Amino acid sequence: MKVFIIIGAINAMIAVGLGAFGAHGLEGRIPEKYLQTWETGVKYHMYHALGILAVALLFDKIGSVASLTAAGWLMFVGIVLFSGSLYVLSLTQISVLGAITPLGGLSFIIAWVLVVVAAVKFL
Repeated sequence: MKVFIIIGAINAMIAVGLGAFGAHGLEGRIPEKYLQTWETGVKYHMYHALGILAVALLFDKIGSVASLTAAGWLMFVGIVLFSGSLYVLSLTQISVLGAITPLGGLSFIIAWVLVVVAAVKFL
């Protein structure tokens, strides 16, 4: 599905940019603990940008399937909630923002379960 190729590629690009910003722009400006938090956000951002691209490729293999569509959108929502909350937490150091992160993690988990469902049913 074209939209997931675009969303995945844009998010991979953003993850690279944010990774570089963290390594070069934030080093020495925020505590090490929050720099590691930033890096965790970047890692999961990139993993799931690639996951969205994988979902797009699976559409070519098995066609338009509701579980794949939901998986792609849940990965995107997970990036926003999980990685986004870690980025904001790192910059603001407002620890209550960490409460949002597990919702993004749950989105990631459900998305991967839906990929498995699609594979079992259609491959």
